Amino acid sequence: MNLETLFEKFDLFTGAPGAVGSVRKLILTFATSGKIVEQDPEDRPASTILEIAEMQRKALEKTKKIAKQKRLSPVSEEEAPSTLPPNWCWSRLGTTGVISNGNSINAAEKEIHFLGAEGLPYIATKDVGYGFEQLAYENGVYIPESESGFRVARRNSVLICAEGGSAGRKCGVTDRDICFGNKLFCNEPLAGISEKYLLYWYLSPTFMDLFDGAKAGIIGGVSIAKFIAIPIPLPPLTEQKRIVAKVDELMALCDRLEAQQHECDTRQAVLARASLARFADTQTSANLNFLFHKTYAIAPSDLRKSVLSLAIQGRLVPQDHHDEPAEAILRRIQADCSSALAAQGSRTSKDHGKLPFDLPKGWSASRLGSILDSKRGISYGVIKLGTEPTQAGVFILRCSNVRFRRIDLSGIRKVSEQLSSEYSRTILQGGEVLINVRGTLGGCAVVPQALRGYNVAREVAVIPVHPEIDATYLLNVIASPYFQEKVEDNLRGIAYAGLNLGLLRDFLVPIPPLAEQRRIVAKVEQLMALVDELEAQLAESRTTAKNLLEALVAELAAPNASSAKVLA
Repeated sequence: MNLETLFEKFDLFTGAPGAVGSVRKLILTFATSGKIVEQDPEDRPASTILEIAEMQRKALEKTKKIAKQKRLSPVSEEEAPSTLPPNWCWSRLGTTGVISNGNSINAAEKEIHFLGAEGLPYIATKDVGYGFEQLAYENGVYIPESESGFRVARRNSVLICAEGGSAGRKCGVTDRDICFGNKLFCNEPLAGISEKYLLYWYLSPTFMDLFDGAKAGIIGGVSIAKFIAIPIPLPPLTEQKRIVAKVDELMALCDRLEAQQHECDTRQAVLARASLARFADTQTSANLNFLFHKTYAIAPSDLRKSVLSLAIQGRLVPQDHHDEPAEAILRRIQADCSSALAAQGSRTSKDHGKLPFDLPKGWSASRLGSILDSKRGISYGVIKLGTEPTQAGVFILRCSNVRFRRIDLSGIRKVSEQLSSEYSRTILQGGEVLINVRGTLGGCAVVPQALRGYNVAREVAVIPVHPEIDATYLLNVIASPYFQEKVEDNLRGIAYAGLNLGLLRDFLVPIPPLAEQRRIVAKVEQLMALVDELEAQLAESRTTAKNLLEALVAELAAPNASSAKVLA
């Protein structure tokens, strides 16, 4: 396997996350380890380049054009990250050029003196990309030539961010003289050092590991003393030029692959939207097949949203005019709930307008608070959990346990039986619907009978559903985009936003006939199982592609891999 084959077989692992980025890293690893172009024994050894560079440095120091740099120790065999080809050598960054950092400008000074002035562009960290982009020269900030206190980076200097979140990641080559900020290091290469080879070393995974190892302090910066001591693998100058040409060629191929992937993703997105719209318009088996077509993948999350939206609008299963209308169900619930709980519900009633969609014949809309169990209302659970008991105790569901349409018991904890009894209103009986009203929003689930006797925490609301309403149907309503958007729109609080239970009780719920509720539940379960299967297949496909790419990269990047194995 070589790089050419890697590009030819790229379609095998396009599904791997960051596939093109991984190939770019591989190219840079090869480039800086002597595995991307053939060595020429006639090339002048890198050691002689360093001798010439040192002579140039001393001449500049003697004429006081640059400050003296302390002598750097050679890179020992133990310190060298890898073995290099003949005519290469390990050196330190400080031997490759004149390295300095820039000058800071405060906002007021910039506004008064340098914004819109004439002179050299002033490049700050924000104006530097991640290696391949041009620097943002036209940022409006210029340093007049009369400002002699500013350091100047000459054309073909290499900049790198030395401090903050972008340290070691943001870098680029100047194509003109500039001034630069104090969080940037500039390397003006000495004779025999290619600025683009330096850039490619900065971008390589090996350099990033060395740079990260040199970081210190809370903000994660590298001092100039540590920076100049970072090792660098140096090839002969003529090989540097061949390496740069080859890397440029292969990076152009990567650019084309990325463009093709983007075009493919765009086309698939169009097909996905068309398929969703087609199914929303007419729920036929043929249109259902388009949702799970093999030539493109609709995001499982979008499929779930589409299924739930159609379900609660009466567009997922056909209506049956023989079904008892929802209005009759609601009348019986109202009669059953002629208690203090129902009266409390009526006091909190507000004008909510209408549902954002039309309902089929036989359906009705009701407030959530009007379709509850006649003996219980919506409540949230234990406010402070206290110390977890070592023995006995009651299991308690927190927002981390209530996921999208399911309950996850991992990480579940207990509270004392006494504390749970103080919140008897939320002791679970099985069949209730849970919804997260604080913390991790979006979680909702039906309580299985196996969890009878459990309790819930404050961030979880318990909705005891009237027997005339199918709890799983109500779960589908709560999980739908319509209901979740209502939740988001009605959150209160800043630091720890939550949903007021009074508002939750007043949310409108579309109610179909009970028989249709059950048909909807069955259809939703069928389609969700298909979506789960699709999601598993996509995950398996990505994992396979990722493993294949990693195996190929490992084979090519192995220390004992010969140049013939990886060279184009």
